Amino acid sequence: MEAIVKNNKKLIRSWAMFDWANSAYNLVITSTIFPVYYTAITTTKENGDVVEFFGLKIVNTALSNFALAAAYLLMSFSLPFISSYADAKGLKKPIMKFFTYVGAISCMCLFFFKLDTLEIGIICFALAAMGYIGGVLFNNSYLPLLATVDQQDRVSAQGFAFGYIGCVTLQILCFIVVLKPEWFGITDPSLPARISFLMVGLWWLGFSMIPFKYLPKIEATGNNIGKSFVQNVRDEFSHVIHKIKGIPEIKQFLPAFFFYAIGVQTLMIVASSFGEKILHLGAERLIATILLIQLVAILGAFLMSYLSKLFGNIKVLIVVVMIWIAICIAAFYLATAMQFYIIAALVGLVMGGIQSLSRSTYSKLIPTDIKDTTAFFSFYDVTEKVAIVIGLFSFGLIEQITHNIRYSALVLSLFFVIGLLLLVRILISNKS
Repeated sequence: MEAIVKNNKKLIRSWAMFDWANSAYNLVITSTIFPVYYTAITTTKENGDVVEFFGLKIVNTALSNFALAAAYLLMSFSLPFISSYADAKGLKKPIMKFFTYVGAISCMCLFFFKLDTLEIGIICFALAAMGYIGGVLFNNSYLPLLATVDQQDRVSAQGFAFGYIGCVTLQILCFIVVLKPEWFGITDPSLPARISFLMVGLWWLGFSMIPFKYLPKIEATGNNIGKSFVQNVRDEFSHVIHKIKGIPEIKQFLPAFFFYAIGVQTLMIVASSFGEKILHLGAERLIATILLIQLVAILGAFLMSYLSKLFGNIKVLIVVVMIWIAICIAAFYLATAMQFYIIAALVGLVMGGIQSLSRSTYSKLIPTDIKDTTAFFSFYDVTEKVAIVIGLFSFGLIEQITHNIRYSALVLSLFFVIGLLLLVRILISNKS
């Protein structure tokens, strides 16, 4: 393994630039312009919000949620094995590059997404998600290698802050293209959004070159001579499973994280579609609202890092999850644009905090002498991705059955309640 000096500022900034690069996907494609564009082009006078996908008639937003759920499900099954192989063979950075290329190129291909290319567009949409998921796993796995335990909350917050600043920067550029197409001589109403998708892919690919240049190559964790792919994966996977079974803190934290992540990740993904369907806010106000959320999230990430030093990670997570429960209930009764903006600001405050603090909390639980951090973090990421699958499927299914997206939001509060109870159990067990 290349010599790594922990808490090296230059190396940490380089690592954080990966969040800067790929968070543009999470904002533009998952949360803002793509959902608004997708909802607009798939809602017609003839069929309303129902589209035909490979011969199946389905509600448009349910289709996009199911596509994301399928992408997350596939990655959830494969990531433990991919990460085990990466650790065993010392391929952490090369595989991280592969996922980045898949995600960025898929975003670029969304430039060609129109209603008559719905099937291909949805496939590219799913592939972009898979690229993002894989890249995030490998980036997360560098955290315990780059920072000492006492610095991991701060470094994790720095990564998320870089991500929020980066995605807001690109979002503003996309915002200008979408709102002022006449400045660029654009007359096709679909072109500004599609240019935004192309910009995301270029941004993601371009800025990822910084961490790819500076992040160290990690050596293989075991003796691979004469071993097949299956043997490498099996041995590494068994080794990590055995280690995790001996760490009760991880076994307690992951179930709590699983349940509250269902709510957090699903709400982040569907927020724009929810606002558009309930209040018909339009692209301008929706995108401006999501920008507000990202800016407030920067403050939230550092605020939670500071509070965790005073009160401890679990106590802060408990309070944040309680706020998320209140957000779900408030969303059910949402009636005005002002209420939506207030809820959005609150979402931003707790969104950055819960993501940053969850990552660093798990990182702290990994023993400092562990080299195969990718495989360890795969269990964290798989937990999150399975949570997203269940959240998106539940959200889409309830909307498909009731044709009322409010009920979908309300059901998410139940997952937060379970996560809250499991966090309280951790707090009680730590005191005893």
